[in-house]
Amino acid sequence: MPFNAAAYLLDRRLEAGDGDRLAVTGPRGTLTYTDLHDLTCRVAAGLRELGVTPGERVMLNTVDSPWMLAIMLAAMRIGAVPVPVSTMLRPDEVVDLVRDSEATVLVIGPEFAGEVQPLLTDAPALRAVVFDIESLTQAGSIVDVHPTTEDDVALWLYTSGTTGLPKGAMHRHASIRVVCETYARDVLGITADDRVFSVPKMFFAYGLGTSAFFPLSVGASTVLEPTRCTPQMVADRLREYRPTLFVAGPTFFGAMLGAEVPPDALTSVRLATSAGEPLPPPIYHRFVERYGVDIIDGLGSTEALHIFVSNRPAEVRPGTSGIPVPGYEVRVVDDSGADVQAGTEGHLLVSGASTMLGYWHRDEATARVLDGRWLRTGDFYVASEDGFYTYLGRSDDMLKSSGIWVSPAEVEACLLAHPDVAQAAVVGVPDESGLSRTVACVTLTPAATVTPQQLVDFCREHLAHFKCPKAVLVMDEIPLTATGKLRRNVVRGRAADLLAVGS
Repeated sequence: MPFNAAAYLLDRRLEAGDGDRLAVTGPRGTLTYTDLHDLTCRVAAGLRELGVTPGERVMLNTVDSPWMLAIMLAAMRIGAVPVPVSTMLRPDEVVDLVRDSEATVLVIGPEFAGEVQPLLTDAPALRAVVFDIESLTQAGSIVDVHPTTEDDVALWLYTSGTTGLPKGAMHRHASIRVVCETYARDVLGITADDRVFSVPKMFFAYGLGTSAFFPLSVGASTVLEPTRCTPQMVADRLREYRPTLFVAGPTFFGAMLGAEVPPDALTSVRLATSAGEPLPPPIYHRFVERYGVDIIDGLGSTEALHIFVSNRPAEVRPGTSGIPVPGYEVRVVDDSGADVQAGTEGHLLVSGASTMLGYWHRDEATARVLDGRWLRTGDFYVASEDGFYTYLGRSDDMLKSSGIWVSPAEVEACLLAHPDVAQAAVVGVPDESGLSRTVACVTLTPAATVTPQQLVDFCREHLAHFKCPKAVLVMDEIPLTATGKLRRNVVRGRAADLLAVGS
């Protein structure tokens, strides 16, 4: 069936009479829907002038801005495939993805061009590198939309790649409509009167949906922030742009509380959303009490394009990921793939129309995660009798203590309930006998006085004994990925090194 996501997000708004409505604002400029449409059509002509044809990849290594949004829409408009990549990657990692994707055009911001350009000598498919983004608007305008279908590839998103080369998840044009008409409409309840501010950037599936797809799908507006977010800067942006939807993750919500961002910064916000990692109940309760704004935590993935299990506004069960988003089916299964009963932990599978087509040139990896219409998320979950899903950890992060499964997330939530703990990561580290022991790595607040043994005792007061860490290690920082997730493999290695030094 003919369908083009760029037309769905943009042309449809003009047809609905929304041309004069604000589409995008922020430090890099403000555009109405008519302005964004005109810019997108001119960029589309510029890409075509560079020889970009349907199906070819256009990689973007640039900060969030109206220009980045227009380039992504322009590429989809002409049937090409935008591939936004993290601005936190090292130059050699960007070049690796240029080669892997076989991108024919790389659009790179001036902040990153100097270091990346010398490394591009061995990228055979690459025909053009665009350093001056405005140069893309000099070739006229392409108003026509390429006749893509629902099942044509619209977009690639690379996984965060904590181990090995990241994998490019390929998504259909129709998948963009799906996430807009499931999570955005049925969970967020987004309308044309909303304005969205997202801490996660558009190279991340979470930020791409909230910053671009969701607001454009209903004629709302988005605030695009080009720089790395800090609590004080975000407080200033919230006061200046007055968003109604605020998007972040557990680490950032915790940082806002630690920085004591004043409540008046969030007076315009009607709802906050969290994803990327489970939102610990202590952070949830502190945030709601301080700011009077509810947070709905949810679970999504790059492979599913956005969130497929979520809490609901005014129906939050802290410590859970919520219930399935309308349009998605979720199962919890054992190692053999058989469904388990409520209350029994197992591997989480999801089925929905936004699931990726597969990983680019990664057939074995695709086969490991896709089983017919089911996507293996790699998460370990338990469902309650009334259908709420609770995260227990990644399938390969689950710990065993005396033969009993222990959830790292549960122990981390306990540690974060202590006022002196800023961050926590719980891992299994082999002891001298090769048996795994539970170790907690924490960072402390500036005024902290707590000792590691006191934190062990604190856990023993609140958790079953077998769940408690055998040791607590204080670190200067907890290793995170570019998207704010724990790098458990790195934490595990550092913990092992620290324990070896101390033994």
